[in-house]
Order: sequence, then C-alpha cells, then structure tokens
Amino acid sequence: MIDIKMFSRQELIDWLTRHSKRAFRAEQILKWLYLRQAESFEQMTDLSKDLRAMLARHFFISRMPEDRVLRSQDGTCKYLFRLQDGNSVESVLIPEKGHYTLCVSSQVGCAQGCRFCLTGKGGLVRNLTTAEIIGQIWEIRKALPDPDKLTNLVFMGMGEPLANYRSLISALEILTNSDWGMKIAHRRITISTAGIVPRIKALGRDTKVNLAISLNAATDADRTALMPINRKYPIAELMGACRTYPLPKGRKITFEYILFKGINDTPDHARQLTKALAGLKAKINIIPFNPYPGSEFQRPDRKRIEAFQKALTDKHFTAIVRYSKGLDIMAACGQLRAKEQPKA
Repeated sequence: MIDIKMFSRQELIDWLTRHSKRAFRAEQILKWLYLRQAESFEQMTDLSKDLRAMLARHFFISRMPEDRVLRSQDGTCKYLFRLQDGNSVESVLIPEKGHYTLCVSSQVGCAQGCRFCLTGKGGLVRNLTTAEIIGQIWEIRKALPDPDKLTNLVFMGMGEPLANYRSLISALEILTNSDWGMKIAHRRITISTAGIVPRIKALGRDTKVNLAISLNAATDADRTALMPINRKYPIAELMGACRTYPLPKGRKITFEYILFKGINDTPDHARQLTKALAGLKAKINIIPFNPYPGSEFQRPDRKRIEAFQKALTDKHFTAIVRYSKGLDIMAACGQLRAKEQPKA
C-alpha cells in the first residue's frame, strides 16, 4: 500500500483517471487530507462508498506518532516524532503574540558539518519524505485547540532544507495551496540554508517563500572555520546568489549571525558584515550562541552583544538580537538532535 500523502495533485489525478474516476475527485480527497485532516477514508463523506473502499485498498493515511513532548518554562514545546523506519525527528512549536511559529525539520541529521551545530554531530542519516515534512505540521495542527493559530513556519530544524530540494518543494506546494492545501501564506514561511548556491537560485524560481541565510561570519577564512560549505560556495558567490534572489515588494533576505564569544563578536566583525551585505535588502538576526553539553563554543556577554548590534545599526542595518526560546529543553537554534531525553 502507498501513503497517499506522497502523491502530488497531478499524480492523484492520474491514478484516479487510470481507475475510471473523475479528475475533480483529487481535490476533494486533498481537501479532506490537508484542510479537514481526515484520519481515514471513511471520513470522506462526499465520496462514494465505492471510491472510499477503493482508496482504502490501495492507500493508507500516514501518521507520525509523538514519542515525547518536552515543554519549556517559556511555553516552547519540542516534539520528538518517531518515523516508520525507527528514526526520529524533532519539531519545535514556539509561542508568539497571538500565534505560533513551528520550526520544521527536513532531514534526519545533517551533512553540512557546521562546527557549532549539535544536529550535524552524527552526520546525515537520510532525507525526510514530503509526507514526513508535512506530517510534522499536520500532527501539531491536529493537537492544537485552535489549529488556525499555527500561522508561521521556519525550516530551521534538523537538516539542510535545500539538500532535500524535491521533497521541500513538494511540501511547499501542499502548505501554500489556497484551494486544497494548508493555505499558509508564502510570506509566513521561511527557508533557512547554510548556502547551497544553485538551490538558492532554484528556490527563487520555484516559490515565493522567505529566504534566510545562515552566515555567521563575513570573511571566507572565518566562515570556512565554522561552516565547511563555505569552501564550495564562498561568500562572494553566496552574496551573488542573494543579490539576484527575487524579492516581493517590501521583503528582505534574513541573515542569521550566531555570535560566539571571542570568535566573531567584535564591532570589527560587525563592520566586516556590513561590507559583505552592502547593497542587499537585508535584515540581520543576531543569535547569541545556545550552549549544549560538550560544545567548544561559548555565548558572549550582553555588553558585547549590544556593541555588535550597535555597530550594525550605526551603518543603518536592521539588526535584531534573537534570544532563542526553549533553552531548558534543548529546543533552541542549533540544539536539535532527536536523541532520547528524560520526559519533562
């Protein structure tokens, strides 16, 4: 049997046509899956009993059981989902003013090898399927008392989204479709990348979601020491891709800059950053490093963080310090690993 969430709209139309069913049934089925969140074909009451039985013979509707949920003192929830092959993946639900943001994973593990990130310590296990990406949002929406409050998605969880490009784009089609999909606005979805330049260019052609670049240094020597991907796609090439990224009116590219004590946190580093981003429609998220056991890095003190921020704002850049939520449950930026942890 096949997981029906793995079928695109066109694949479902083709399957129905081959089985002598009318094509418009595809959108009825998809609405049941993604708008009404049906758990069985029997719930799809505007389909004939015949068609429901046929679907049940050929397909199943996948679920991603919660292995555990850890709850932070600040309201953040970290979900550990068990996948069918026994692997696990983590998603983080972040409470905001009047809504929720969900941090979504795209891979089990990560191959990028960024020195500061806990996710990549065990390397890449595998890509998530489209159904597994969508499943994180589907399950958490299902569990919320008011699903409509989950309005924002950030692909900043486990893995490099652009390294799983086909599944990512298929998932984005489901998430953003305003007829049969989940109806999440493009402007409320952000894809964060370590900098896979060819895929950044493709993303700009294939969708209208927000782009975030995990930069973390403004010179090639400094960035390569933190992020091995910089050897393949150095800063000049990365900035070139950003300069040509098509931005809807009023939007900017977000540059994420994790501050590490004594490594990239001086006003001189900030001035280097302003030179690298000159001429770009950019905003900078300054993220003080989130520590974890065994890490070689430390977080700078508040005075140093504020001096770094001032050096950016003095050059008229939008620079916001983002203190990550969920630190007490290892749910903050760079802390996800999907390992067994004590129940909270």
